[in-house]
Amino acid sequence: MEEIFRTNDLVKLSYIEHLLQDAGIAYFVADQHMSAVEGNIGAFPRRVMVRGDVVKAAEKVLAEVERG
Repeated sequence: MEEIFRTNDLVKLSYIEHLLQDAGIAYFVADQHMSAVEGNIGAFPRRVMVRGDVVKAAEKVLAEVERG
């Protein structure tokens, strides 16, 4: 799996998940449960991962989403 997006913003993450679901692209959110370890301070960004064969399609879907 390859990382296509990284964010600490849970609202943005929810929007990204919505866009990928609408496009029919399977994804996995890595580091989603790190908040239990970090104490909810947002130090560890969540990473959105997809299979290598759909990276280009996923990046196209997320092209309008502001990074950072």
